[in-house]
Amino acid sequence: MKINYFSDTDTALIEFSQSSVSETREINENIYIDLDEKGNLVNMTIEHAKLNASLPEFSYKEVSNISA
Repeated sequence: MKINYFSDTDTALIEFSQSSVSETREINENIYIDLDEKGNLVNMTIEHAKLNASLPEFSYKEVSNISA
């Protein structure tokens, strides 16, 4: 996964895979998702990202699978 932020347009592009985009769907007026031919998520675009995605507070944490 790769996250790109474009400050000139306040846009975040989150790349989930390198697959070719077959379809783009509008989730709302600020969020779009790109899907491959099988319907899998490829990218997500967030317009006005600082407001809509709380980018200044972004963090990442990988949680391991713990079996009991």
